[in-house]
Amino acid sequence: KAKALYHPADMTKPSEIADLIETAAKTFGTVDVLVNNAGIQHVEKIEDFPIEKWDQIIAINLSSSFHTMRAAIPLMKAKKHGRIINIASAHGLVASPFKSAYVAAKHGILGLTKTAALELAEFGVTVNAICPGYVDTDMVTRGVERITTRTGRTAEEALETLKKMSPQNRLVTPEEVAAVALLLASDAGRGINGQGINVDGGTVL
Repeated sequence: KAKALYHPADMTKPSEIADLIETAAKTFGTVDVLVNNAGIQHVEKIEDFPIEKWDQIIAINLSSSFHTMRAAIPLMKAKKHGRIINIASAHGLVASPFKSAYVAAKHGILGLTKTAALELAEFGVTVNAICPGYVDTDMVTRGVERITTRTGRTAEEALETLKKMSPQNRLVTPEEVAAVALLLASDAGRGINGQGINVDGGTVL
């Protein structure tokens, strides 16, 4: 039977993130797999982008992954085994207007992933990123709400706009992203290292 543990770490606070990893290691004995999946969004043109929102997005979407990795890597090195999976985005590969902080953070995640992959390759630790397109999550629901507010289109019309950005004309499901994470976490994924894997229906080619 699987055992789960909740930790209320604020992902903008490095000390709380360090305690999160330490608590996990004490509870489960080590950290075998680390999945960095915290993320927020704010949409605004650069000159009007609130400074506090920029700082918050960079802290949560980028810096928190550095802090979790920094704390977990020594544990993985000691075992000579580990899997680090960073959830990036298609916006780690291409840009969209009005999402400067999000795009910058997700590009940064890919750079962090590649650097760590090189540093850890000889220790049996792989580091990869998954780059989803628009996924059927609460973040996309809020995006649809922003589109309806700004354009006057219905929620159905706004959702269709997002779907049409994919050649498959659909949103990616969370389960599809999770399936890639499971592969990367498994022994079958040990030859995959330093990659940004698109799960976007062919949107970014």
